[in-house]
Amino acid sequence: MLYRESLFDRTFAPLRRALFGASDSETPGATLSDSGIEKLKQQIEDCLGRRGGDVSARAKAADLGHMYLQLGPEGRRRFLLLLAQDYGLDRARVDAAIAALQTVQPDADSSREERLLRAALVHRRVDLLTQFNALPQGVKFLVDMRAEILSLLREEPSLQSLNEDLRELLTSWFDIGFLNLRGMTWHDAPAALLEKLMAYEAVHEIRSWDDLKNRLDSDRRCFAFFHPRMPDEPLIFVEVALVSGMADNVQVLLDEHAPEGDPGKADTAIFYSISNAQAGLAKVSLGDFLIKRVVDELRAELPNLKTFATLSPVPGFRAWLTDLLTRSDERPWSDDQDAALIEAAGLDEGRTAIRALLARADWHRDKNLAAVLRPVLEPLAARYLLQEKRGQRALDPVQNFHLSNGARLERINWLGDTSQNGMEGAAGFMVNYLYKLADIEQNHEAYRGRGKITTAAAVRRLLKG
Repeated sequence: MLYRESLFDRTFAPLRRALFGASDSETPGATLSDSGIEKLKQQIEDCLGRRGGDVSARAKAADLGHMYLQLGPEGRRRFLLLLAQDYGLDRARVDAAIAALQTVQPDADSSREERLLRAALVHRRVDLLTQFNALPQGVKFLVDMRAEILSLLREEPSLQSLNEDLRELLTSWFDIGFLNLRGMTWHDAPAALLEKLMAYEAVHEIRSWDDLKNRLDSDRRCFAFFHPRMPDEPLIFVEVALVSGMADNVQVLLDEHAPEGDPGKADTAIFYSISNAQAGLAKVSLGDFLIKRVVDELRAELPNLKTFATLSPVPGFRAWLTDLLTRSDERPWSDDQDAALIEAAGLDEGRTAIRALLARADWHRDKNLAAVLRPVLEPLAARYLLQEKRGQRALDPVQNFHLSNGARLERINWLGDTSQNGMEGAAGFMVNYLYKLADIEQNHEAYRGRGKITTAAAVRRLLKG
């Protein structure tokens, strides 16, 4: 519930004013009564039936959108459930179209009947969603509506069909050919856009304006995709550091007090943060195109760049490790290492000792503890990344993303992120994925086709302990 209230307060309220000119005095949060549901059905039928013509139907769609934005969480839930449950297929129309197609002789032209059947197989609500799209700010309205749907799916699985309809529409509207790639700098980007970058950053929190300024300095780059119908809203953005050699620690990379580098002397571009800015565009593929476009931009601007790599989190490792240590009797480390773990934790069993040591917030600052844990955890991190899969795909979502794009698993970095998030999610591990331009297509095909993880020899050696 907190997510939906935040979504309304931070997104729907300003959108309501932009879309419909509603005054600040209007108070959102209305419920949707049973009588209101009946009125809503009539309005939807008026829109779908084009009563009064297309212009009138569009005006009625605007009224429906206004109603939706005025509703509170429970009212919006009922609105969405109505669309999902009552405005799917018109089965009578489908049956009639199938019957008409079956009457056509095999050697006759059936194109008209095929078109009618295709049209009948489209859910009725798709027409209404398309009418919303035609409104000013309508694309943003639908993106945020899908974010609302995604937040409800666990408790309302019947919304899945509506979610898929919206995802398919947004996928076609947000095709890469329609998007604009823009570089953003501290000096050129509007303040409102900079504030959105701070709010949307999902990997490494931007702690202050000085932190943001550091990330937009001359030895840094930030690129984002924008849609022409959402010109002030980044869809997804990537932050890049221009450095010498492959970075292995994000705190060092983001140090505000480090001397500014010379991009003309840099030989490596490190992609250290990729953030999806619009929750409603989940599973609408944008990130793979973003990296490839940014590589092209950087190569054109800075021909001295030879290496393109990421410094990426390993968000699933700690949860997987906890599950392994809790549910299994397996002990994939040596007797000597087990004894060292037991002594360091003051406990009588190695698996319990690892959990206890990792639960200490500052264990990584103790050189002795780190020395005990490193030879045990590094092979486990390599195992997680090389062997743990969901079907043919890597279990770790970040890894799956980069391998799908043709990257190579290049290096596992011990204590690469010692922030709270980095320690809690990955026991401090970070990973470099290398985008070697000549090998991207081959790596992509090997992973997508056979589930093969292209890996540097140094990572394979870690697996052996």
